[in-house]
Amino acid sequence: MNEAVLDARGLGCPLPVLKANRLLRGMQAGEKLRVLATDRASIVDFQVFCRETGHALVAFADENGSLSFTIRRRADIPSP
Repeated sequence: MNEAVLDARGLGCPLPVLKANRLLRGMQAGEKLRVLATDRASIVDFQVFCRETGHALVAFADENGSLSFTIRRRADIPSP
C-alpha cells in the first residue's frame, strides 16, 4: 500500500495539522499519510490531533530538525 506524502516543512503551527486533516478526510480507512515538518510544535500537535480524531500515529522520526509523522487513517464510524 502506498502512502501519501505532505511536505509541510517551513509551515508554522497549526498549518501542518490543518493540511494533514484536509488530506486525511479524502483518504480511505487504513491508508497512510506521511507528513514532513520542521515546526517543533508539530510534535505535540500531531499527538493531540491523532488522539482526538482516532487516527493512528504509527511512526515519528526527528532527523536533525526534519520531522516525519506517519498517520494511518481511522475507519469511518457508520451513521445510525
